[in-house]
Formats: sequence, C-alpha cells, structure tokens
Amino acid sequence: MSLAVAVEQGRPRASGLFTRVGTWTENLSEQAYAYLLLAPGFLILLLFAFWPLASAIRMSFFADLVTGTGRLGAFAGLTNYVQLLTNTNALAPAAFLDPSFQVPVLQQALFMTILFAVLSVAGETILGFLYAMLMQGEYSGRKVVRLLIIVPWAIPIVIQGMIFFLMFRPGYGLLTEPLQSLGIFSSLPLNTTFDGFVIVTVADVWKTSAFMALLILAGLESINQDLYDVADVAGASRWQRFRYITFPLVFPALMVAILFRTLGALRVYGIIESTSVGCTTVPSMSCLVVELMFGSASLYGSAAAASVLIALVVGVFISIYLLFIRRSNQSLGFA
Repeated sequence: MSLAVAVEQGRPRASGLFTRVGTWTENLSEQAYAYLLLAPGFLILLLFAFWPLASAIRMSFFADLVTGTGRLGAFAGLTNYVQLLTNTNALAPAAFLDPSFQVPVLQQALFMTILFAVLSVAGETILGFLYAMLMQGEYSGRKVVRLLIIVPWAIPIVIQGMIFFLMFRPGYGLLTEPLQSLGIFSSLPLNTTFDGFVIVTVADVWKTSAFMALLILAGLESINQDLYDVADVAGASRWQRFRYITFPLVFPALMVAILFRTLGALRVYGIIESTSVGCTTVPSMSCLVVELMFGSASLYGSAAAASVLIALVVGVFISIYLLFIRRSNQSLGFA
C-alpha cells in the first residue's frame, strides 16, 4: 500500500530512514526545498570547476616546477604574472609565435583569441540565424535540409581538422588555387599566421553554425504563430514581420546562443591543432597555457598564471555580455 493511501486512511507512517527524510523535506519551505534540489549541482560545480580554478590560482603564485621532483618551487608572489605581462619569462616569442610580430607573447595570444572569438561568433550567428529560418520553413525535403545542416556539428573535431587540412593543402586542395588567385592566401597556405587564421576561422564557423542554428530554432519555434496571422491581416511586409515579431521574440534565445559560443571561442585550441596549423602559427590563450606547461621549459607556475588570466578575460566578457543582455531586454520590453 502506498504512503499516500496509508495517510488518507489515517494509518500511521512506517518508521524508517526514508520516512524521516520525507517528513523533513515536507516541512521545508519552498526556498529551502529549491536549494536542496540545487545542492548536488552546486557540489559538482565546486568539485570540477571552482576547485581546479582555486588550485590554478594557488599554483600561479609559486615558482615553476622543480625538475625531477614533481613539486612547485618557492613562493613567488606576482612574479609569474609580471613576467607574462612584461614578456620577461623564459618563453621566447619566436618559440611560440611568428617572430616577425614585435609584440609580447601574452598580448599576441590575447589579441589573436579575441579576434578569433569576434569573427567566428559573428559568422556563426549570421549563418546560424539563416540556417534556423531555413530549418523552420515548411517545404518538401525539410528533413534532408535539417540533416545536412546538423551533420557538421556531429563530425569529430579531428576529422574536421583533416578535412580542412586537405581542402587547403598546396598542390591538391580544392580551395587553395582559387583563393590564391584572389589574393587571400599566400603561395604557401598553412605557413603564415594570416593564412592559418583564415582556415581556422572558416573551419570553426562551418562546424558550430549548426549549434547556433539549433538554439535559435528553439526560439523561433516558441513564437506564437497567431502573431504572424495578425501581421498578415494588417498588411505587414516580410521585413516588418521580422523586425517587429521574429527578432524581438527570438532575441533571448539568440543571446544565450551567442554567450555559449563566445565562451567556447575564447577557449579555442582543438581546431587549431586538428587542422595541422599549430599553435606556433595561430596562437591563442589556451595554446599559450599548453606551450608553457608542456613545452621544453615546463613552466607550470607561468602556465597557471596564464590560465588565471584567461579566466579573468572570460569573466570580463561574461560580465559585459550579461549587462548588454539586461539592457537590451529592457529596451525590448522583456524586463
């Protein structure tokens, strides 16, 4: 007999651990019960996010790993941060980036990461919005179109890297000669920072536009179709329907999609290595951390300091972004 039936018939509850826990949860307020349900998620976040970040912060204040001991060196304070910011650490610019750049290592990596994030997310947003509207339309063959749009997102990043490596390979790449004739690529693609940056950005846009499209499509599907019927009766054009109905109502989903992709773009690393471009050609902040930590010098303290700086950059972007979303929602009447 169930507990609910037993209570209705006036029978006392059976004693036991689960009964006591159930009684305790029933007596909680709604706010306390919500915190109880969120507690496992907070615990996982603490173990797998905040604890590694705290360990990296602690490591950044110590000297680099002592060779052969597996232990950090003496307490160094802000030395690792100062060396990164002033380009006086043991990692020479020529060992990580194009030596023709007369800019400190950290500034080069930061500039390349932000530039990649801006261009890739902008391309993915525009293409993803077009994909989403195409996926939403009613026409024959829509299922095939949806499948073709989603396929790039399902392809493993290693296979994707090989595809673009062969596509732009000198001699037999399909796009090498046409782009060279237009003056976009040099005579040896994948050999200069500009060429590699273009390839990595195009590869990232090709793959992750489907992710943007799925999130935007969810926003499009949530729009009440009666609004479009009213707009048709009022004689609104397609542009007016998009401006006054589609875009304002899909805006919250669009902002969430952009936020997710911006966070991913600021951590870019895999697509750079998988296209065989390499961190020495197209650097990023994540590349800098990997090179510092696993390079010949094994600069663990400097790598930890670089990772903390990445976290700060991401935090600044998130703060600015959330502020922008809040003000945009207020202007559109969502808050």
